[in-house]
Formats: sequence, structure tokens, C-alpha cells
Amino acid sequence: MPAPLEILQRVFGYGGFRGQQARIVDHVIQGGDALVLMPTGGGKSLCFQVPALVREGVAVVISPLIALMRDQVLSLRQLGVRAAYLNSSLDWSEAADIESQMARGELDLVYVAPERLSSPGFLNLLEHAQISLFAIDEAHCVSQWGHDFRPEYLKLSILHERFPQVPRLALTATADMQTRADIQARLNLAEAEVFLDSFDRPNIQYRVRPKQEARRQLLDFIKSRHPEDAGIVYCLSRAKVEETAKWLKAEGFDAWPYHAGLDARTREAHQDRFIKSEGVIVVATIAFGMGIDKPNVRFVAHMDLPKSMEAYYQETGRAGRDGLPADAWMAYGLSDVAAMRGMLESGDASEEIKRLERRKLEALIGYCETPMCRRQVLLNYFDEVLAAPCGNCDNCLEPVETFDGTIMAQKALAAIYRTGQRFGTGHLIDVLRGTHTEKTAKFGHDQIKTFGVGADTPKPEWMSVYRQLVAAGFLTVNHELYGALQLTEAAGPVLKGAQTLRLRRDAAAVFKKSARTSRPAGGAPAALSETDDTLWHKLRACRLELAKAQGVPPYVIFHDTTLLEMVRQKPTGRLGLSKISGVGATKMDRYGEAFLAVIRAS
Repeated sequence: MPAPLEILQRVFGYGGFRGQQARIVDHVIQGGDALVLMPTGGGKSLCFQVPALVREGVAVVISPLIALMRDQVLSLRQLGVRAAYLNSSLDWSEAADIESQMARGELDLVYVAPERLSSPGFLNLLEHAQISLFAIDEAHCVSQWGHDFRPEYLKLSILHERFPQVPRLALTATADMQTRADIQARLNLAEAEVFLDSFDRPNIQYRVRPKQEARRQLLDFIKSRHPEDAGIVYCLSRAKVEETAKWLKAEGFDAWPYHAGLDARTREAHQDRFIKSEGVIVVATIAFGMGIDKPNVRFVAHMDLPKSMEAYYQETGRAGRDGLPADAWMAYGLSDVAAMRGMLESGDASEEIKRLERRKLEALIGYCETPMCRRQVLLNYFDEVLAAPCGNCDNCLEPVETFDGTIMAQKALAAIYRTGQRFGTGHLIDVLRGTHTEKTAKFGHDQIKTFGVGADTPKPEWMSVYRQLVAAGFLTVNHELYGALQLTEAAGPVLKGAQTLRLRRDAAAVFKKSARTSRPAGGAPAALSETDDTLWHKLRACRLELAKAQGVPPYVIFHDTTLLEMVRQKPTGRLGLSKISGVGATKMDRYGEAFLAVIRAS
């Protein structure tokens, strides 16, 4: 058998394994089962791709999305690896040809959907082929406690029953302790060795902004930090996706919508443009992203609250997969909390599932409101302790002021009580600030005791107080009364003065300009000289030209990290270029001279 490190260097062009990769690879090569929990961008794929090239036979990779299969197969073929996929995008003859190649031992890896793997015909094919290993990607999909449960994953337990001698890997980047236990139980991996890596993505800077004028806030963020970069903007509804994409396009960005309401051809065209071009922004519902392997997404922005910490971690994890600096930005408001809780309660899930989803949502709301280091809170959710604040989130970079908010909370709660618990925040703040409106006059609220008691406090501060009170469970939103705020039992001690509260004070400025990043546009992670910046863009142009000629994404030619190392090292010959991380033997033969010519001419 070839040595794993030799495969890593010759085929993939990497000098050595990272983290626990070497242990996992050796374990699988020896025939052991494994549960691998590793962050997005941490190198999970290499944990089964390297053993697939070492062990005899074909590796079968179970993947949930067509786009993910296609992306990984494209990348592997660029490396000279014999890889293919079997899914519904192929016609009968194409699928039959790939199955024949499997039977004849002419493939190293085959990606399949879980539905196909459990079909009698395909199982029969596997019985007669030499299988090197099974890799179950996105394994959290097997758990009903996870954020992305897929019933077809439950049938994958058949692999243990039918092929007990073939090693199995279950891999995921998103699983709390309960989900991990579920993966092991449902996939018969109780005896598998667990490899748990850190969930930390230190290259991602986390920022949460109180939602005021969300579009203008988003525009300020993109223009100041990512004017030429690829990014994803997530919205809750299809209508908001369409409106936001249209608005960004009008602002001069190459932005495209993506949601389940678009026909398949349009969705595929927009996704293809995002993958194969540079600097494209996709505005999407959560229907987009899971199957995207694009490494140089420089930002993920949420215009609405995700449904859980797992969803937030997975969606933000689509930024900076190449390890270069990236941003996770979110605008968050009281309306988001109300909308997500409304969707949760109106769903048809069991009460047990709803109770779990409530806890997950409450954890995410707590993350949004925390004055602490966001990374510490996020990692703590996944049972990981970060000893010191990260220094790379908004709360670390711009420490949050907290204050004794007991009196303000009492005023806010009293306004709800004295107006009959039948009104939303807009009217309640008018009452607190003593604003005479048609509504305050109609209901006589300009005569009650709390009218005007908060006149000296600006409206955004009262919005922040109400948002924090809802987040902390002192208030609930009644959707049958058009978003009326109502007191919970927990509010009693605060109103009576038996409990004190500390609140965070949001920045007074509505549009506080983000500090401009020192990273120039186009993905370079640190300030470059004018000469190096010119070379950087020339190398990217060369990559894009080669990619377009083949109809493949630019990053399957070389990642940004590889181009950046070329800029720094400036190799002028094949020997120097071969020492650049990511330049394997096949890519050297295919593209080496093209990139060397650009460097020599600079």
C-alpha cells in the first residue's frame, strides 16, 4: 500500500496532515470505524479521500446534496483521482456506465445519495464490488435531535449489517452531545472511535448588530469590508430574498436570489454563477449553501435570525473555508424572535421536539444578547471551553457596556400591564416616551400613570430593553394579537422590585462605520504592497481564465491560499512551485507553466 503522507503530498499537494487527520486516516486504513467531528474547513474530506487512495477497492461516500457531490468530484478529477457520482442528475445510461466502472474496479471514489444506497439493486452491486470504505458525510442528518434531520439517513444502519468488515466513517461539523449519541446509536457506531476536534473557526469574525435599518446596515458592512468579495446573505422568506437581491443589484453588486420557489433551472444557473465567478453575492433562504464547497466565501450575513445555534454555526461556517479572514455578520431584532417563535409554535412537530427547538432558539437569542465573547458562548454550546476571550468578535473588539436596568425594565413592564397586554412595542414606546398619537388618545393611554415616564430615553434604547426582556423570558409575543407583548410569570419579581437586572447598552449610533479591514478586496488576508497586489489580481485572472475554459469553479484549479503563497514566495521554476501548498503532481503538469509565466512577467 502507498504511504498516506506520500498520497497527501503527491496527489493533494499538502506537506503534512493537520490536527487529528493523521490519526483518523491511519485508523480507517487499518479497518476501524470512526465518528469524526471537525469544523467546516478543517479537512474532513481528506479523512476518507486519502484512505480511499490507499486501500484496495472503491470508496462509497454518502452525501445528501447533488451540488456537494458534483463539487467534490470536480475537485478530485482535477487532482487526477478517479471519482464519479450517482444521483438523479444522471440519465439511465450514464448511471449504468458508472456502475459498470465500479464493478470493474476502475473508480477510487463514488458519491451517492442515501436513497440510492439503500435500494436493492445498488446493494446487490456493492455485494459484488470491492468496497474500500463507507463515508457518511453530514452525519447529523440521521438525528431527529439535530437541526437537519433526513429520514432517508435512518436506513444507513444497513451498512453495518450487510458489510460488517468494511470500515465506516460518519463525519459532521455540527453536532451537540445529544446528536452525537444519536449518530452512534442509529448508525450502529457504538464501537467506533470518536475523533472530536475543536469547533473553533478562529479566522471568522463574529458580529451581531441590533436591527434598525437592516438594509443600510448591510450595505455599510459590505462596502466597508467586502466590496469585491463573494458572500452569502440569508433571509427568512422568499419574498425578502427577492427584494434584497434586487436592491443589492441596484447598488452595483453582482447579486442573485436563491430559494425553493425558483424553478430548478434558475436555481442551478444562479448557483453556477456563484461557484464559477468571482465576487458574486447570493441572497438565499436556508435552501442554499449546504452543498457548496466554495472555499473563498469571505462573508456570510444574516438579515434574519436563524432557527438554532447549530443552524447559525453551519451557515456562518460557509465563510472562510480556506482559513483566510472572513466575517459572520447578523442584524437581529425583536421581530426576528417573534417570527421564529411563531413558526416554531405553529409547526406540526411533537411537543417533545418543540420543547427541544425552544431551548435551541433560546440559546441563539442568548448568544445575540450576550455582552461576553461571542466565540466563548458559541463554543460552550457545543461543550467546548475557550479559556480566554477570542479578540476577534464585536464584543471583544468593542466591549459592551452593561448597566443596572432594573428601573427601565420595571417601566417597560408596567407599560405593558397598564395598557392591558394587548399592544406591540411601537405603541408601548409611544406611551413610555409620552408621544401623543391618535392611538394613545383613542385608548386613553395618555392618561395612565406610565405615560411619559421614559421621555428622556430614545426610542432605540427602549427597543433594546424590550428585545432583551423577550430574550430573557420576561415577556412573550402573542401572535394572535398581532405581536402584542405579554408578561410571563418571571416578570413578577422584577415588577415588585424583588429581582434586579443588568442589561447591555447598545451603541447609540445607528450606523456606526465598521473599521475598514486592512485586507484588500479580492481575498488577500493582509495588506500587500502595490506590486504584490497587482500580482495577486493577475494570478486570480489567470485562474479564472483556466476555469472558464474547462467550465469548472476557479477554486478547483487552486485555492486563494495557494495563490497567496505564490505571491509571497514568487517561485520562477517548477521546483519552487512544487513546494507551494496545494500544488500536487497533476496540477503542476496541468497548470504550472501558466502560473509561472504570470509570476516571471511580474
